[in-house]
Amino acid sequence: MERHVEALPAMVDRICALRDIIIANIVLIGQVPAPTFQEKQRCQKFMNRLLECEVDECTTDGYRNPLGIVRGLDPAQPPILVAAHLDTHFSRDVDHDFTITEERIIGAGVLDNSVGVGVLASLPLILKRLGVRFQSDLLLAGVIQSLGRGNLRGMRHLVKTWATPIRGAVCIEGVELGRLNYYADGMIRGEVTCRIDEGQKVEMRHQPNAILVLHEVINQILEIRLPQKPHCHIIIGKIAGGLEHGISAYEAELGFEIQSNSDRMVKSVFADIADIVTGIGHEYGVELTLETISNLSAARLRYNHPLVKAAGTVMETLGLKPQGAPSESELSILLSRRIPAVTLGLTRGENFHQINSAMEIAPMFTGIAQVLGVIAAIDRGLADD
Repeated sequence: MERHVEALPAMVDRICALRDIIIANIVLIGQVPAPTFQEKQRCQKFMNRLLECEVDECTTDGYRNPLGIVRGLDPAQPPILVAAHLDTHFSRDVDHDFTITEERIIGAGVLDNSVGVGVLASLPLILKRLGVRFQSDLLLAGVIQSLGRGNLRGMRHLVKTWATPIRGAVCIEGVELGRLNYYADGMIRGEVTCRIDEGQKVEMRHQPNAILVLHEVINQILEIRLPQKPHCHIIIGKIAGGLEHGISAYEAELGFEIQSNSDRMVKSVFADIADIVTGIGHEYGVELTLETISNLSAARLRYNHPLVKAAGTVMETLGLKPQGAPSESELSILLSRRIPAVTLGLTRGENFHQINSAMEIAPMFTGIAQVLGVIAAIDRGLADD
């Protein structure tokens, strides 16, 4: 392992020699719109790029997740999973054309997660040019239906139905280079919708305003007493509603997320919010509904797990400072099924969730070497129980 890690810095320049191919894959895949539940065209493009990069086998699973397989030297070893989500937050009517400069690629969704998918499609060719072979097969998965209401369905189906054990996994995200996620908090993401029917608009002397009703919901949520341990917090993420400046709002939506390292605490706080919504609905005489959009269970590796320690060593050898934080990615699904896994970032950038999202090209080659180093650690048995 030590000899392999020491070779990683020299590998960065060799990966950089494939710059044009890697950028082409990021752009060709990333310019295909892929809002959640509408990833079909991007799936096909991803599979085409895998084939162009000489993957050994290309197929889909029963949920239409596109998969590439790079054959290893030992068929008896379980495969190593490398995954990146295909869907983005941007609808089809958003301009997906990318701008490429010497230093950056700019465009909607490039950081989340077109760079991850483009690098994933490039891995078969990168490995061949480097002359790297692993004992285990590599299972390269572009998973669908990850974001928002997708609720990580692609990854849930893949690991539930895969016929053999999975030796370990690496989840690839665009940013931030230096992230080392090895645990996931429990989470419930919900939406509160307020609707005022036509009868209320006409009959009530003081018409309720949907935005103000949700304002009261927010006020009462902020009054919930949260413990210091287990840690728990509520994020009010979005609010929208109304038609015009001079018309009382008849419909509005509030989006929130509860996060904690205790599943029990997440469920308890969600129950409190459900009571708040029911009570305010009765008090104001409006239709107030609460819907769960997505959820995750808390799961983790320990910091002293061999895979986590090996990943930290790989990153430090490449001049990176590992930064630990909880992840809401596919990592949670893998850990909850006792598959040792980490999430890594590939590069640096800015305007993460905006249409002018921008990734830096130069750090990406270090990010790719980092991914290969962690895959090698799994291949050498550091994720084996």
